[in-house]
Amino acid sequence: MKISKNKYRWLIEISLIILIILAVRAWTQRDIISGAAPNINAAMLNEQKFELYQEKRRPILLHFWATWCPVCKFEQSSIENISNDYPVVTIAMQSGSDDELKSYMQQEKLSFKVINDQQGELSQKYNIKGVPVTLIINHDNKIEFSEVGYSTELGLRLRLWWAGQ
Repeated sequence: MKISKNKYRWLIEISLIILIILAVRAWTQRDIISGAAPNINAAMLNEQKFELYQEKRRPILLHFWATWCPVCKFEQSSIENISNDYPVVTIAMQSGSDDELKSYMQQEKLSFKVINDQQGELSQKYNIKGVPVTLIINHDNKIEFSEVGYSTELGLRLRLWWAGQ
C-alpha cells in the first residue's frame, strides 16, 4: 500500500501537533509534587474542619482553582457534578475574602467544599503556580494522578475510579 505525499504530510503534521501537546503538558506539570500529598488541616468556607490525612476509604479529588480563572469557570460544573458522587475538596487560590468567595459560590450555584487559600500558602505547599490543577489522592495519601489545566468530567471520573481499585 502506497501512501500519497498529502497523506504522508498530514501524518507528519498530526504527529508534530501531538508531540507539541505532550511537550507542553510535560512542561506545565514539571513542578507539581508527586508521591505523598502534604497534609492539609484547614477550615472550609462552611466552617467545617478538613484534614487530608483522616482515614479515608475512597480517593479524594483535590482541585485548585480561582474565581478569576476563565478555565476554572468553564470546568466548575464538572467539579460540581463529581462532588455529588465522590469526595471533593477544592482550594480557591487567592480569590478574595471568605465573604467574596461565598458570594461567588452562591452566584454560580456551586456547593462543593471550598478552602479559601487567600495568601496562597496551601498552593505553595503543593507547588501550584497556576490554576486549575486537579490532584487525585488515594486512600494512602499518595498523589495518584495530577492534571494541570482543563480536564473533562469523564476523565476525572475514570481517574477516581482507577485510584479506588
